[in-house]
Amino acid sequence: MERISDAANGREALFRLRNVGKTYDMGEIQVRALAGVDLDLYGGEFVVLLGASGSGKSTLLNILGGLDRPSIGTVVYRDHNLTDADDAGLTRYRREHVGFVFQFYNLIPSLTALENVALVTEIALQPVEPLRALGMVGLAQRKDHFPAQLSGGEQQRVAIARAVAKRPDILLCDEPTGALDYSTGKLVLDVLEQVNRELGAITVVITHNAAISAMADRVVHISSGAILGIERHVARARPSELSW
Repeated sequence: MERISDAANGREALFRLRNVGKTYDMGEIQVRALAGVDLDLYGGEFVVLLGASGSGKSTLLNILGGLDRPSIGTVVYRDHNLTDADDAGLTRYRREHVGFVFQFYNLIPSLTALENVALVTEIALQPVEPLRALGMVGLAQRKDHFPAQLSGGEQQRVAIARAVAKRPDILLCDEPTGALDYSTGKLVLDVLEQVNRELGAITVVITHNAAISAMADRVVHISSGAILGIERHVARARPSELSW
């Protein structure tokens, strides 16, 4: 696959990764998760990181989110050099700039949907009002329900509302449809597309489902810790048009 230059679109990259590598020490064995990754991300775009399990997608996502540091290379977000940041600096970066959506929802069982969303607004600089965030994912009417009273898809949508309530600059999603059935998964993708459009956050979704890639501005193909190629789409498919 031919790699398309990210610089060709003429915009300034908000994220710049250069020669990023990550190696984990597993006792006497070293496991290479990433090697030689160069990647730019631009404001408001929807990016899919596509690859099989173990390809390095989650490691790359964790480095983008400041949950992990590269072993080599540089990671810069705007004027934040994440490579050199200490733990306090990475915590501040995550709090002020990043929203996370994981495969499993991580909601607090004893709190209502609204209370789960409201938690993050207490630490955000310019939060979205919690009820509005729930409204963005179509769950304002379920605000007083506890997680156990919600379906899996509804819980995932609450998790998305919680992430977007921070008004993040970058929204990182780790297999957000992996635990959902087909129709519910498409509904969640529709919510992510809406959030990307309305908030203008860089949205990065990692998946092994190639069908999801059609809704992306760009698709980054990852295998064995390296980027094999980058596809750029002239037009994005709507989630309702996807099938798998």
